[in-house]
Amino acid sequence: MSYCNPEYYLIILPIAILIYGIAPKKIRPIFLILYSYAFFWAISGKLLVYLIVSTFSIHHFGLWLNNIKQERDLVLKDADKEQKKEIKEQFKKKEKRVLLLAILIHIGCLVFLKYTPFFLTNINNLFKLLNINTIIKVPKFLVPIGISFYTLQAVSYMVDVHNEKITADTNLGRLALFMSFFPQIMEGPIVRYSDTAEKLWEGSPINYHNLTFGSQRIIWGLLKKMVIADRLNPFIKEIFTNYSNYTGGLILLGAICYTIQLYCEFSGTMDVVIGSGEIFNVEYPENFKQPFFSKTINEFWRRWHITLGTWFRDYIFYPVSLSKSMKKLTLWGRNKIGNHLGPLLAGAVALFCVWICNGLWHGAAWTFIVFGMYHFVIILVENIFEPYIAKLCEKIHINRQSKPYGLFQMIKAFFLIVIGELIFRATDMKATTMIKSIFTNFKISSITLKALSKAGLPQSEIIVAVITLIIILIVSILREKGINIREEIAKKPIVLRWVIYYLLILYVLTFGAYGVNYVPVDPIYANFDGGVIYEKI
Repeated sequence: MSYCNPEYYLIILPIAILIYGIAPKKIRPIFLILYSYAFFWAISGKLLVYLIVSTFSIHHFGLWLNNIKQERDLVLKDADKEQKKEIKEQFKKKEKRVLLLAILIHIGCLVFLKYTPFFLTNINNLFKLLNINTIIKVPKFLVPIGISFYTLQAVSYMVDVHNEKITADTNLGRLALFMSFFPQIMEGPIVRYSDTAEKLWEGSPINYHNLTFGSQRIIWGLLKKMVIADRLNPFIKEIFTNYSNYTGGLILLGAICYTIQLYCEFSGTMDVVIGSGEIFNVEYPENFKQPFFSKTINEFWRRWHITLGTWFRDYIFYPVSLSKSMKKLTLWGRNKIGNHLGPLLAGAVALFCVWICNGLWHGAAWTFIVFGMYHFVIILVENIFEPYIAKLCEKIHINRQSKPYGLFQMIKAFFLIVIGELIFRATDMKATTMIKSIFTNFKISSITLKALSKAGLPQSEIIVAVITLIIILIVSILREKGINIREEIAKKPIVLRWVIYYLLILYVLTFGAYGVNYVPVDPIYANFDGGVIYEKI
């Protein structure tokens, strides 16, 4: 199942819209819960139990944390000023123990299901290397789709209750809908309770504006997924599978195409998800903001998979970097190596934690760990050298605000991104050989129409892909300039407006890569949970 499959936007979503639209307001949230559970059961079967248990768990722990806070407030009322600090500290410790237990249960379940085979396989490999005649049996688990996404949502809810950003919800149904809403259960975005819970439970009616704007967003997502991501798939599979048959030039082009494919597949899916939510009057946070206009890798990750990045920032980077031990490290660093490098020590530790988690979140494989460490090193180097580069540019009179310098930065960042995505896509650590070929066997002359056609990208496909990418680029530039294209189209006369809509639909139907000659790209981010539906690891 994919949100870009015909079954979703021709059957599943329309049925939901129809029944929701005719149901009484009070019944709508209940319908959405039942429909979402039915959807999850259809794609994951009995593994629905994990989602249900997770929902009951966060409901219980949220109320537990809330009761501790209420008890604290009652005790503080009758306490002297001298006692209050000690009382607060006692209850804080109690809350932390409850929160830690809650996090361990949820993250522990995720780690156990998703990473146990990986860890045990590596232990067996180590035993083999050390000539230890012991083999640990590697178990097989069924991993529920979406577990990485809804687990992070569950953790964010409990931490936010603990930090008093939100109040624990006594309504189990509202929590269940927040955790399970069918348009985002498989691939995110990773939302906070405060983002969607109340809106989902309101049962707002479907109106013309939301229906048309949501449908626009869905069609735009299908264009990116079906016309670009699926079209480039045969060429990318050929290059990454048989890379030894190609020169560095074609390998680099394959890596560039994969980077574009990954963006179009995932951001296209997010367009479908956000558009689906918009129809039900639910505003999801944006997950992509023109990432290829980034001038640094740090900026790129503020624009790419934004909800995952902000989750790691708020729940890993800040807690680690602001912990007592890191504050001591920062103070020591300032005294020993200065005000620039000193604070970077604690930042580097927190950044390492973020990127080792980021790599492993994407999958239980060494390629993902290397992918994470690659970005950790680049971002750390950027942070270290930024002031020195600024001084150098000032000394040799280079205007860092000029368009040529900005373009140079974007090209540099894009190249580093492409190498990172090559590592991300390559299997069995083949990335080293492929990168080596790019730098030692690069032949621009090898990139010919004949060679591309032989590798699965004939001229007709190139033309369609290039034209569509130009359309996407123009839209991206306008968005970067702050122009809301959908609002601008909505201002046009109704005839022109609907001509644009129908042209977009016709374009997807005409040039979408579907049919007997195409194999659609599997949902790439849904696969990080173990399989498109689920599979044995």
